[in-house]
Amino acid sequence: MAKPKGIARRAVLAGLAAAPAALFPRAVCAQTRNKLIAPGIFQPNWESLLQYRAPEWFRDAKFGIWAHWTAQCVPEQGDWYARQMYIQGHPQYNYHVQHYGHPSKFGFLEIDNLWKAERWDPKALMDLYVKAGAKYFVALANHHDNFDCYDSSHHEWNSVRVGPKKDIVGIWAREARGRGLRFGVTNHSAHSWHWFQTAYGYDPEGLLAGVPYDGFLTTEQGQGKWWGGLDPRHLYVGASMPMPPGLTSIQAANEWHNQHDRKWTEEPPPDHPEFVDRWFLRCQELVDKYQPDLLYFDDTELPLGQAGLDIAAHFYNTNTRNHGGRLEAVLTSKGLQQSHIGAMVLDIERGQADRILPTAWQTDTCIGDWHYLRATFENHRYKTARQVIHMLADIVSKNGNLLLNIPVRGDGTIDEDEHRFLEEIASWMPANGEAIFGTRPFRVFGEGAADEAGTRNFNENRTRPYTAEDIRFTSKGDTLYAIILGWPADGRLTIKTLAKGGNHYPGEPGKVELLGSTGALPFTRDSLGMVVRLPDRKPNEFAYVLKIRK
Repeated sequence: MAKPKGIARRAVLAGLAAAPAALFPRAVCAQTRNKLIAPGIFQPNWESLLQYRAPEWFRDAKFGIWAHWTAQCVPEQGDWYARQMYIQGHPQYNYHVQHYGHPSKFGFLEIDNLWKAERWDPKALMDLYVKAGAKYFVALANHHDNFDCYDSSHHEWNSVRVGPKKDIVGIWAREARGRGLRFGVTNHSAHSWHWFQTAYGYDPEGLLAGVPYDGFLTTEQGQGKWWGGLDPRHLYVGASMPMPPGLTSIQAANEWHNQHDRKWTEEPPPDHPEFVDRWFLRCQELVDKYQPDLLYFDDTELPLGQAGLDIAAHFYNTNTRNHGGRLEAVLTSKGLQQSHIGAMVLDIERGQADRILPTAWQTDTCIGDWHYLRATFENHRYKTARQVIHMLADIVSKNGNLLLNIPVRGDGTIDEDEHRFLEEIASWMPANGEAIFGTRPFRVFGEGAADEAGTRNFNENRTRPYTAEDIRFTSKGDTLYAIILGWPADGRLTIKTLAKGGNHYPGEPGKVELLGSTGALPFTRDSLGMVVRLPDRKPNEFAYVLKIRK
């Protein structure tokens, strides 16, 4: 297509400027002014939600595996593809143009259609996850790309109608529960209304400068196409803040995006209540139809103002009813205010705590990118089993759980390095899992150099490797576990926390064992610590657990 010039180009840009009012999807199905929230003790306000207590199953489970899997995995180009393929000059835009075509002609809705999951074997994958020690499994229900990976009655852009033609969440749930795992779902779609606004843009430079991207498609334009009868505005959310006309450089466009649609906000979109109403119905159906044990929000506190509070109360009350009056639900979100701690489980994205937290919490992280990135596999850059086992020990010692994403390719498979990673985790768990599952924090979390301060997200990039001086404690009844994150060169381990006469371990230990080895270990104890003589051979290459009993 030739570059628009003169009157023609001005007409295109004028159309962009006029678009917002015309492109809000007015959904007749989204009449939720009088929301039907399940009755129960929880009301949709923070004071009422503070009645919440994390269930024991979650505190016992410690380790979950997550499939953060959507059509954004099809290009194998990593995170945020659906947004960044519409940003001229971005590597993902360049990849998209080279492999699929210009986003005015081949937009993300076409990628949704390419997602076929044709080699997906959920039974085999779940067997791998169980073998690796997962006690709960979590499926992505929707991402910021606003596509529901389940049989959604309130959103036609879903995996039963488009792409895989399968109820992804329902199938995952069946396989997880069939193996005795708890099942969770993650909801990221509250940010779609601003995150996906890049689809309502255009190239500021080049031969196609000014040509609108496919976010401006209408239902009528789908006649005779595979998506005929679907409304693209329901996928792309409607033009609440399209790129303004007149931007003529990539730099100017990037600056505009960063100042507008890139801003992270939990507020409902102004002048667009239909999006909030539809979001509530979609999330409510997700809760009611699949009855998840865990619901994760990719949000700071709760999404979309009152709608988030409404869903929280509905989830808690529904779960309580479904469990005969016993609350078994786990709701997680990020960045809780001090006054809201305890109303749900705090989630720390790609981060860890620096202390024992008083209430149960969770780290969510990934061995690579959230969405599958081929280059990570080709360059063998995944987190190692050793790194993740060390993270798990640290997190559990501080009253937390680890939810770990194993990226899945668009076709539903995982790669050879991911298989090897899961096998290595699985090799460690049988002998050492008792120091993880069903445990509670000790009086102190451990020994060693200080960790990253605080509980902020994205603090997991530890610069100093763990050594034999780094020890993490867990406990189960009268049994203490000391998880050693390095093997001492001389075979002698000193645990200062267990010094004789100290406050942390009154009385005398009766027996010390190394899990994965046979026989009791010799030890001495004085005012400087307890010194344990380790065997000549390490039982594994990852982390070493002393089981200490009175």
